Amino acid sequence: MLERELQVTNKLGLHARAAAKLVQLLSGFRCQATLLGRGREVNAKSIMGVLLLAAAPGATLVMRVEGDDEAEALAAAAALFERGFDEEG
Repeated sequence: MLERELQVTNKLGLHARAAAKLVQLLSGFRCQATLLGRGREVNAKSIMGVLLLAAAPGATLVMRVEGDDEAEALAAAAALFERGFDEEG
């Protein structure tokens, strides 16, 4: 199992479009992925789970991954967070 803190850097936070990008990205990996934030633990491959976190800009979340391709999944998710979910500004 791997774990990493990720910061929400885009202007709008983890809103529907950003959450969908994360879920779509992670769905391509076999490992299990979990996001922790605001006292909640959710399935990071579930759009409803990710939206439930209501992560605002600047929020810090913890991602846990476990499985065959966990390192690749965590690196890809971290890159998406660092790029601000490919949103302008």
